[in-house]
Formats: sequence, structure tokens, C-alpha cells
Amino acid sequence: MGKSVEVLPAGPAEPSATLGVQAGRAAGTETILAEVLAGVLGVEQVPPGSHFFDDLGADSMAMAHFCARVRKRGDLPSVSMRDIYRHPTIASLAAALPDAAPAPAPGDADADAAAGSPAPAPAEAAAPPSTREYVLCGTLQLLFFLGYCYLAALVAAQAYHWISAGSGAVDIYLRSVLFGGGGLLVLCILPIAVKWILIGRWKPQRIRVWSLAYVRFWIVKVLVRSDPLALLFVGTPLYVLYLRALGAKIGKGTAIFSRSVPVCTDLFTVGAGTVIRKDSYLSCYRAHAGEIQAGPVTIGEDAFIGEKTVLDIHTSMGDGAQLGHTSALYSGQTVPPGERWHGSPAQRTELDYARVAPARCGTVRRVSFCAGSLLALLFVYLPLVIGGVYLVLTAVPSLAGLLDPGANVITSGGFLVEALAMSLVIFFGALALGLLVVTSVPRLLNLLITPGKVYPLYGLQYRAHRAIHRLTSRKFFNYLFGDSSYIVNYLRWIGYDLSRVEQTGSNFGTEVGHETPYLSSVGSGTMVADGLSIMNAEYSSTSFRMSQVSIGPHNFLGNAIAYPPGGRTGDNCLLATKVMIPLDGKIREGVGLLGSPCFEIPRSVERDSRFDHLRTGDELHRRLAAKNRYNIATMGVFLFARWVHVFLVVALGLAAFDLYGAFADVATAGFLALSLLASPVYFALTERVIVAFHPVEPKYCSIYDPYFWRHERLWKVPAMDFLHAFDGTPFKNVIWRMFGVRIGKRVFDDGCYLTERTLAAIGDDCTLNIGTKIQCHSQEDGTFKADRSAIGAGCTMGVGAMVHYGVTVGDGSVLAPDSFVMKGEEIPRRARWGGNPAREI
Repeated sequence: MGKSVEVLPAGPAEPSATLGVQAGRAAGTETILAEVLAGVLGVEQVPPGSHFFDDLGADSMAMAHFCARVRKRGDLPSVSMRDIYRHPTIASLAAALPDAAPAPAPGDADADAAAGSPAPAPAEAAAPPSTREYVLCGTLQLLFFLGYCYLAALVAAQAYHWISAGSGAVDIYLRSVLFGGGGLLVLCILPIAVKWILIGRWKPQRIRVWSLAYVRFWIVKVLVRSDPLALLFVGTPLYVLYLRALGAKIGKGTAIFSRSVPVCTDLFTVGAGTVIRKDSYLSCYRAHAGEIQAGPVTIGEDAFIGEKTVLDIHTSMGDGAQLGHTSALYSGQTVPPGERWHGSPAQRTELDYARVAPARCGTVRRVSFCAGSLLALLFVYLPLVIGGVYLVLTAVPSLAGLLDPGANVITSGGFLVEALAMSLVIFFGALALGLLVVTSVPRLLNLLITPGKVYPLYGLQYRAHRAIHRLTSRKFFNYLFGDSSYIVNYLRWIGYDLSRVEQTGSNFGTEVGHETPYLSSVGSGTMVADGLSIMNAEYSSTSFRMSQVSIGPHNFLGNAIAYPPGGRTGDNCLLATKVMIPLDGKIREGVGLLGSPCFEIPRSVERDSRFDHLRTGDELHRRLAAKNRYNIATMGVFLFARWVHVFLVVALGLAAFDLYGAFADVATAGFLALSLLASPVYFALTERVIVAFHPVEPKYCSIYDPYFWRHERLWKVPAMDFLHAFDGTPFKNVIWRMFGVRIGKRVFDDGCYLTERTLAAIGDDCTLNIGTKIQCHSQEDGTFKADRSAIGAGCTMGVGAMVHYGVTVGDGSVLAPDSFVMKGEEIPRRARWGGNPAREI
């Protein structure tokens, strides 16, 4: 029986042939990649199967340079640091590259299709502003500031005369209550009225920075964000009522804990029962390429938005949707109803972030909580402040003499002595009293709260929780004790469980946050950089629960990390900067975690073990003792610098009082204005003096090297809290120049922070959004690294974006919101990068 033969039509190659072609291409790519890496590492050849970190001894900086060289070649696909960590050999990297795809980007067609909603068409770049517009805008902003100071001084002068006319303590108290209540009402209504008068209803629009339209925008932004209802009542129904009065459409029972106040409020829509956690950015505007772009942010009912999140304009979330912690929605992204997303940019997950059962929290409870808060403010806190100032001015004979128009005390020899004595009493009295309060009162309040129990919002336990958080989160004490051995003692005083401490002299930085210290535990041998937020509280729209948060031993935590209850990390982990802490899967131990969502990287590399011999034995004790002595001196410099600042403010105040009389209003207004304007000058001079003796420079050294101790001093001594008062004005650039930043012309800075001022460079016409950061250093375990970073001309850094050390960003490039540009990266001109870690999109 013969066999039948079937003739097949010509078609695609056999699978084996296709695989052969792919293998050939991979082999060619493999050879080129090996040659590039050999050039970076300075070796003759790189075996295809050798591990980048374990076998070749490379580190992330070397691999960043490798990625940059690959991107410059036209015969190779782009390589990101995420690709490097996921495929840590030349062979595996070459095989994966044909399938590697960039992360979803704002406005990308694929990303928009995946998100379920098209993004708006890219806007044309705005024409660069002229220097004339830049100067005119700054002049108008200064005039507005001086006018506001004069109005405040006029009201204060009238209040003093009216209260001083009271007869007896009871009359003075009642007058203080009336004035305080009236003043509070005016301060609450003024931003609302100005918004409706100057803007009306916000609509999606584009405003050129430094234009007259921008001046209107800036005035409304400053007033809206400085309203007492925004400063004092975030996390209460009063804050929701305030946003509604500004035009926001917010449903019943919504709980908002973020202090980033939406500015374009008519574009802000939130459904009933939604929870928005703290440290979230939902401004309904962004600065991009020299423009303010306003756009909607829409959130459905019963949604959840986690901590350290960014929602760009033209984003939305459906009913019951969730956005996890340390995540971002890029413009055009939509989370469908009921879905859970996380990451930067966000992607779908099955993880449930809404973990607290609801509780009964009706209208009566909400109204009574708000009424109680207002009554306490009107009848206790405001009268204490107003009446206390009046009593000080009248009870102290020397101050009473200053208010005599003919006294001319300022020309007498006792003026400076009086200012010296008052500043010493105010500063060191407040220091001692503050330490006493933060170490005692919160402990008593903590007796009202049972860990793990679900409480309804807006009750007694909620008041106790808010008071504990505010009292134990004093930045002054963190800066005083941080970056030294003594921060361990302070954290224990306020309630942290730190087990058996392995002292390093740098166990914690200057920015350590929590929601209660009494449920915060850090294991032995763990080191924490700045920006840690321990998330003890979990919320629904009607309830909250306080939970234990435990960080394992022998960890190292980088910057800007939010650590939630139930974090799945154990012993000996490296938690990289801006990492998303995993809440599911196995407990990670002995590994590093990077990115959002996180993935595993090596715990350490050979380069970072170079100084391990300094971390044990007699050498450690000797160097730690020397570091402690230097840190004590730094604490003394810190206290002296802050006291001198208080002395200058007191001296200005006494001078204003001495001029009180026919020019009372002008003198008081001058005092208010100079108190703010003199602060950057003083602290810039303070930093310049420190840098003159010990210049900041690119460095790779141990934390037990004296250079590192000098570098730490610059993180502590100059106060930088005043900077936000100058956001969005030309004066911010002047201040940065005073601190030594190489900054170009007409830079728009809406809230950027620079850790090493003299190592950063920013080009002309850059746009820096709120929450952005340029950090020219890294500290991993006992190793410190610092290098220069440069942002080219015309670049845009999105909201919450961060640039690490040794980074070069080419002219005209754009960083998406919440991006993290890792150390050593080189971004080409006019590129668009995004993600955590960032890569080309």
C-alpha cells in the first residue's frame, strides 16, 4: 500500500527555523552587549553566563553607565535598570531584549488602551516667557505679599487697641474670643471669595507661567492652601465642606487625609464613601514645559487611594476602585470600577488595600466632632494665643515701654540685651517644655486606644489618635537628634520599640514619621535613611484601626518609603528609595527590593563591602566615639543657629514695637515681611559659612569618614521649612542661588527640594513640580556616595519625581509623575522617561 504525499503551500517558516533565526540574532546582540559591558568594567571579556553583580563585581552605578552606552548605539534596543536586575547575565539579557517593552506612558496609545480611556492629545510647547514677564510677575507677587502683611498688621493693631480697652481678665478673655472668632471667620471665607472673584469656575485650561493669568492662579493657590480649614482640619468633615465651598464635587461620607490641597477644585470630583490617605497629590493641575495645565481628577464612590500616591490630571477611578500605596496614575489612565491597581505607573493587582471593616459613623457624630473642634479652637486655643500675647506685652515692663511712642528704646543700650534675654527664654524654654510634653502627654492619650480594635471616626479615640500623631511628630526634635547616636534615645523616649540597638551613629535620619510611636518597632542592626513613614493607622470612610508595624533586623531602608502594617519583609533586606513594600507573597529575607511594584535585586555588592572592616570590633568603637563627638558639636551648632534666628526675629519685633505709634501699621507690616524675607538670607549665609570651611564634593567613603560627618551637618543646620512660602515665584530661584545651586534663568519651581545644593545644576526654563526632589547622595548600610546631578535646559520634572546622584538629564526631557531616576542614569535630549525605576517611555 503506497503512501500519499500532501503538497503543502508555502507559508511561514518552521518553528525550528524561526527559533534558529532568533537565536542567531540573540547571539549577535549578546556579543555586542558583552563588548559594551567589558568596556564599562575595564576587562578584556565578559562571559555570557557571568552574573553582573555576583561574578563580575559590578554595581548599580556601573550598570547604569552600561545602559546609557547601550542606548547610544543604533544597533541595540534600549536597556533599563529593571531589565538589568531581571536578567543579570549577558545571555539572559540578550534573549529577553527582543521582548522587552517600555512601561506604559502618559499619552502612549498602548497605555491609553490598557487604561481604558484615551489621553488628551499632547499640547504644543508654550512659548518661553520673556525676562520682562518674569520680573513683572515677581514684582506683582511681592506687592501682593506686602499688601497682605499690611492688612494683617492693620487688623492686629486694631485688635490690640480693642482688647487693651477691656476691664479685667474676664472682659479681656471675651474680647479675645470675639476677635479670634471674627478673625478666623474672615481667614476662612477670604480664600473662597477671592477664588470665585478672580477665577470663577475652573475649567481645563493652559496658563503660561509668569503671565498675568498666572499671577491670578498663584494668588488663589496661596490663599486656598493657607486657609485655616486646610491647615488645621484635614481629616475632618470641615475640610470636605471647605473643598465643596471652593467648587469641588464631593459625596457624602468621604474621608480625605491628604494635606495637598486641590487648587483647581471645580475639576475635583469624589464619590461618597471614598478614602484618600495622606501624602497624596491630587492638585488638579500640573506644571509642564512652562505652562500650568489644569485638568479633571475624577474618583468614584467607595474608592480607596493609598499613601504617597500621585493622580495626574485627566485621570479617573471607578466606583469601588483602589489605588495602592506608593503608586501613580498617569494622564489618561482610568481604573475601572471594582478593580485594584498599584505601581508607578499603575497596573492591575489582586491585592486588597481596603482592610478595615466599616463602623457606625452618622451625621450626628460628624457634626458633634466638628462643633467640638471649633468650640475648642474659639474658646481655648485662640484666646490663649491672643490673650497670651496681650498679657506678655502689658505685663513685661520693658515691652510696655517699647509701646510708648516716645521711648526710643531701640537707641538705648538695653535693646539688644532685652532681645537676647527674651530669645533665650523663648527658645530654650520652648525646647525644654516641648521635650516634656512629647514624652508624657501622648503616653496618657495612648491609654484610650486598643491596638487592633476598629473604632468609628470622629470620636474620642480619633481625637486621641490625632493628638498623639501631632505631638510626637515634631520635626525640630527629629532634626536635633537625627543622623546621630542620640536619635535612638529620643525615639525610645517617645515610644518606639527598638529592641537591642546596634549603634552605628546613623541608625535614623532626620525625617522619620509615624502615626503612633507606641506601635512602631524596628529590629536590631537596622539603619533608616530619611523620609520613612510608618503607617500604623488603617482607615475606611467610617472607621480606623491602629496596628503594629514591625521592620525586621539588619535591614537598610532608603529614602521616601511608606511602610504599612503587614509588610512582607523580614531580616537582612535592602529596601531601596521609593520602593513599594510588598503586602503579599512570601516574606522576603536576604534580598534587596526596588521599584513600584517591587522586584528583587542583590542585597549588596562587592563595592559596598569595602568598608565593612570599619563596622566591627575596636575600630568601630574608636570611630563611633569620634563620630559621636562630632555629632554633639553639630547639635550645638544646630541649636546655636536656630537660637540666633529666633534672636533676630525677636530683635525685629522689638524694633517694630519701638516704632509703634504714628507708624504702627507700617512698623508691624515691616516686621511680618522681614521675618519671612530675612530667613532665607540668614540660613543661606549659615550654610555658606559651613561650606567655606568644608566644601561639598563628589565622594565615596565610609560613614565613619570625617567628610561624611561634615556632610551630615549641612542636612541639619540650615532650616529649609520656609522654602515653600516662595514656591512658584522668581524669588525661589534667588534663594537657591544664595545656597549655591547652579540654576538657570526663568526656572519655574513649584515645590522642589535639593539636598546638596552645590552639587546640583538646573538649566534655563526648567519646570519643577511640587514634591520633586534632586538628591545628590546615597547611603547604603555603612557606605556613603555623593556625586553631581544636572538637569538640562527646558526639562520638566513631574509631580513627586525624584532624581538620584550622578544623573544627567538632557535638554528638553520630561520626567513623568512619581518617577525615580536611579543613580548614574543618562537621559538623552528630548526624551520622555517615567516609572519607578524610571526608563524611556
